[in-house]
Amino acid sequence: MKNIVVVGSQWGDEGKGKIVDWLSEQADVVIRFQGGHNAGHTLVINGVTYKLRLLPSGIVRKDKISIIGNGVVIDPWALIEEINEIKSKGVKVDIDNFIISEAANLILPFHKEMDEIREDTAGKSKIGTTRRGIGPAYEDKVGRRSIRVMDLRSEKNLDKRLDSVLIHHNAIRKGLGKKIFEKKKLKDDLLKIAPEILKFSQPVWLKIDEFKKKKKRILFEGAQGILLDVDHGTYPFVTSSNTVASSAATGSGCGPNTINYVLGITKAYTTRVGEGPFPTELQNEVGELLGTRGKEFGTVTSRKRRCGWFDGVLVRQTIKISGINGIALTKLDVLDELDEIKMCISYELNGKKIDYLPAAVEDQLKIKPVYKTFKGWKQKTNGIKNINELPEKAKDYIYAIEDFIGAKISSISTSPEREDTILIENPFEI
Repeated sequence: MKNIVVVGSQWGDEGKGKIVDWLSEQADVVIRFQGGHNAGHTLVINGVTYKLRLLPSGIVRKDKISIIGNGVVIDPWALIEEINEIKSKGVKVDIDNFIISEAANLILPFHKEMDEIREDTAGKSKIGTTRRGIGPAYEDKVGRRSIRVMDLRSEKNLDKRLDSVLIHHNAIRKGLGKKIFEKKKLKDDLLKIAPEILKFSQPVWLKIDEFKKKKKRILFEGAQGILLDVDHGTYPFVTSSNTVASSAATGSGCGPNTINYVLGITKAYTTRVGEGPFPTELQNEVGELLGTRGKEFGTVTSRKRRCGWFDGVLVRQTIKISGINGIALTKLDVLDELDEIKMCISYELNGKKIDYLPAAVEDQLKIKPVYKTFKGWKQKTNGIKNINELPEKAKDYIYAIEDFIGAKISSISTSPEREDTILIENPFEI
């Protein structure tokens, strides 16, 4: 049985939700392995829209097991709110189909406040976070002062852990002239919500080992995109976790040999939410058209996404970094009205041509894209399910992308509907 990792090959918002939903129908287990409730996956099933933030996309499918791995940071109140919200739409969420890693770290109210304080005081240097406390929670994890799911089992232990983390945060808050965060109410609130979280808690690494022995199909669901990876992205304008495919093993508790195939979700143009370098950004009417036709607003924050041409250099780079085997190309139909379409095939930096994104943010902000231009097909592709029915110019563009990035395009999405997909190869059946 194949186990598949799904990652975004750009800055996120590539349409992972739709692809993961399609794959989850064939999987037995779906695992979130990094990120927090800053991820937004929108699923449209039988006319019902589900907007998921923490819950794995498999939760909307019957007879699937959904798991939040140790690599995810969890806001317990946001999670319970999301569970109740999806239950109201008739979705089952109980201990038989939902598991939380006992080793997952918690996002607490002071993390959210710290996120907001930093963004508000950073001025032009702000990162453009979702202000949900994800970054500060990961900092506490690395600093070995975090509260984990397992800490909710013991009031005595929780009390000690809160003392440890608040010494750190209150020193910073005091230095910034902010009010000291009081422990008592937070402790009471955590003890109150603890039973609702702990009932789902299990050693996920052990469950994965059981699933492997039973030859279950496992789907690892990434959040954000590889260009937001804390090591390999456009640092410092990145998220606070590793978004690359190899993080699926670390963030869930299994060896890399568990992963058989990496699917990179890739938009037919490029978008980005928040601050940071964006070589192919279009601050003109074409960029506005892409945003309007593509409905480019964040699922979680509703922030308007920046839009630009497809950057082949970046996608080729993320394919190499994340070991991507195949590409699911999304939102092809958004390009239907354009007279011409461009693809970035190299950069210029200080008068020299380069074929990769440099690591230094100063260089990333200076590079200029070099484009190859394609004639637009000016025909409707929305809803097409067979590659032979696509306009010839659309196929020319698709094959040029495939050739340049050096990875096979395994599917092409022609609308937000799950059924409107041109399937070239099924990762589960290769």
